[in-house]
Amino acid sequence: MMSLTVPNLLSILRMGLVPVFIIAVTDGKPWQALAVFLIAGITDLFDGLIARFWHQQSRLGAYLDPMADKLLLISAYLSLSLASVASSARIPFWVTVLVIARDLVIVVVSLVFYLALGITNFPPATISKITTAAQVIAVLLVLIAGIAPGLEPVSLGGLYVVAGLTILSGLNYIVLANRMVAAKHASAGSSGAES
Repeated sequence: MMSLTVPNLLSILRMGLVPVFIIAVTDGKPWQALAVFLIAGITDLFDGLIARFWHQQSRLGAYLDPMADKLLLISAYLSLSLASVASSARIPFWVTVLVIARDLVIVVVSLVFYLALGITNFPPATISKITTAAQVIAVLLVLIAGIAPGLEPVSLGGLYVVAGLTILSGLNYIVLANRMVAAKHASAGSSGAES
């Protein structure tokens, strides 16, 4: 039975904040957009803490939490590429393309691995976690630059860091995928030889 726990409800709330965030960005309201993004971040922090310390982990939560995170992050990059919260507080579209392309490649490769090889376990690499953290920080910097225009060079620097980490993370994932395929073939070959 899958039940809605408090962490699950917080993940759903985070999804519900996505359109509110997009509206704030498209209306050019940096304070509101920043507040909504921070509230979403707080719900992410608390759903993890509650799930861990009150033993409310669930199969539904294992899907809802990362889905809510990705939905918020991709929506932030898209909306901040297509609209700006200030005159020049905007994410270059090519950075958004890199971020989304990496996630799409990971999803497609994971699906192929599952369907073709039966591989279901894809533990996140350290570089992937660092990349996600950098992506979140970059969004915050762009939103803050919408309030304090003097920080625009800092936000742009953060976006270049995100671009570099995103490329490295994607390449790292390809290397790991090749290793997993090789290990799968090696284990299949050794089991065949034993029989």
